Amino acid sequence: MEKRESLWEAYLKRGLSRRSFLKGCVALTSLMGLSTDMFSKVVEAAENKPLPVVVWIHGHECTGCDESFIRSASPLASDLVLNNIALEYDHLLSAACGAPFEAHLDETITKYNGQYILAVEGAVATKASGVHCMSGGHTFLHLLEKAAKGAAAIIAYGSCAAYGGIQAAAPNPTGSAGISHFVGGKPVVNVPGCPPIPEVMTGVVMHVALFGTIPPLDGDGRPKQFYGNRIHDTCYRRPFFDAGMFAETYDDAGSKAGWCLYKLGCRGPETYNSCGNLRWWQGMSYPIQSGAACIGCSNAHFWDEAPFSARLPQYGKIGDADKIGVGLGVLTAAGVGAHAVASIIQRNSRDNLLESEDEHKN
Repeated sequence: MEKRESLWEAYLKRGLSRRSFLKGCVALTSLMGLSTDMFSKVVEAAENKPLPVVVWIHGHECTGCDESFIRSASPLASDLVLNNIALEYDHLLSAACGAPFEAHLDETITKYNGQYILAVEGAVATKASGVHCMSGGHTFLHLLEKAAKGAAAIIAYGSCAAYGGIQAAAPNPTGSAGISHFVGGKPVVNVPGCPPIPEVMTGVVMHVALFGTIPPLDGDGRPKQFYGNRIHDTCYRRPFFDAGMFAETYDDAGSKAGWCLYKLGCRGPETYNSCGNLRWWQGMSYPIQSGAACIGCSNAHFWDEAPFSARLPQYGKIGDADKIGVGLGVLTAAGVGAHAVASIIQRNSRDNLLESEDEHKN
């Protein structure tokens, strides 16, 4: 692209009204997880900031993150790619290929040195000099270092780019690892998930695009607005957990009634993500809502925490959570363990009450 127009100029170019532009800014403000107080700043940035150049490279992965991204509904991925950003290079979404395509990458990172956003999908294969993952005739490590050098900011899309992904599972024969140690100290925004939620992916890139800075991050380099809550905190099954009502198997009456899946291995109490509030497919559903326990796919090393059916937390010498007494519950530190104990007490009290009522009726 020769001239980098702003989002407002892109709207005008397409004959869209000021009203449509403002409605789009409202949607972007919400998408980025910002408060309404930030709306004026979003409008100002959309009027004046040129559309950001984005280079998207692929390493050791399955292309699932790209597949998730193109299913974004707010905004549509097509709107984002064609109107909101200037996507100059992407193995999956670009029409070009071969030597001219690789030459275009070199031209882009030279022309927009220090200005473009680098999106990375996939892990870095480090063993055997990186030959387990090649791109454009070179190792992915070579491509990553070249593209990262002139990037203004880097987004690690998916658990592979953030932590190494499933190919980093023990014994990790390819030496796969996350990208943060190979980008020369450049700021990296981790957007883990296998794959990440599409609206989270678009929200992060638009935050960097409009404000020119990375969003506030937590201790693991994840944007707080999307990874600030546990799945457990926003789960619609949470009241059943609090009441000590758990499904014992996937086909029992409790499971069919929507009871908590904690005993079936749900990782919700230790997993930070937006599945419970944003959900998938335009808010239609997410794994727990479809009856499957959360496997913690946005956690580092989740692939090595098998079997996924094992209940958390692993109490070890403390014993089975069902047998922990009230006294131990009082002494247990706040967290999932104490919460589980309290829930068990509530459940036992409820069961005793129901038994008393049945005896009274009889």
